[in-house]
Amino acid sequence: MSTVEGYDPTFLGPLVPLPRPAQTVRTLPSTHFTVLLDPARRLAAATAVNIDGAQLVNLERGDDWHLDPRVPADEQAGPELYARNDLDRGHLVRRRDPVWGDLVVARKANFDTFAYPNAAPQASAFNQGELLWVGLEDHVLDYAQTHGHRVSVFTGPVLADDDPVYRGVQIPRRFWKVAAWASGADLRATAFVLDQTPFVRTLQVGVPELGPFRTFQVPVVDVEELTGIDLGPLVDADVLAPVGALADRERWLPLTAVAQIAL
Repeated sequence: MSTVEGYDPTFLGPLVPLPRPAQTVRTLPSTHFTVLLDPARRLAAATAVNIDGAQLVNLERGDDWHLDPRVPADEQAGPELYARNDLDRGHLVRRRDPVWGDLVVARKANFDTFAYPNAAPQASAFNQGELLWVGLEDHVLDYAQTHGHRVSVFTGPVLADDDPVYRGVQIPRRFWKVAAWASGADLRATAFVLDQTPFVRTLQVGVPELGPFRTFQVPVVDVEELTGIDLGPLVDADVLAPVGALADRERWLPLTAVAQIAL
């Protein structure tokens, strides 16, 4: 019997607790995943999802975006943020990831991913790019499905104090993702940072800026330092070699192809 309500910290075998943001958050358990909502920013600080590659169900996408009734409307960025612009409602927990188990549970998971606390404003080219957000998500999901493995994925925006404001919401310039899996009794993890700064600047000044969206594989500890979120055992489970200080950007590995990802 699968755990339906919320992220399961025992899902991989080794214990992996929910991320712990420094700020006050609302904990919103859903089907096979949990959103940690920052009500001040009206966006998630972090999300955590369990993926069972052996039980994935292929369902039609739908587009049933809805406010979460557990949260006051003024604490979640709703449809007004995404109207008449090039912002995608980017799933943080990807729609397909928690869609596993029996058909009733899978359908509930599919619906739950369309709650606005699970969305973040992303440039459409960034959200849909094969070497960016979607490319990483496909790579993780394909790994789990091909091998029938269990994977847990943690995702969120980097909520910086100086993020620019658009329609009353500070728009994140960067996003992070950590994938975790077990190798026998050992926990393994790897992290990524994705940068949509060029698009956010365009939102502010109205003039497209040259420069690609960028994707990096990074040390897990850098995500922890960048976000102020305690990632618990994921730091020591990092598959990248031990590294030094955050200022040493050379250890951020720019990715231009999925084959470059070190696992």
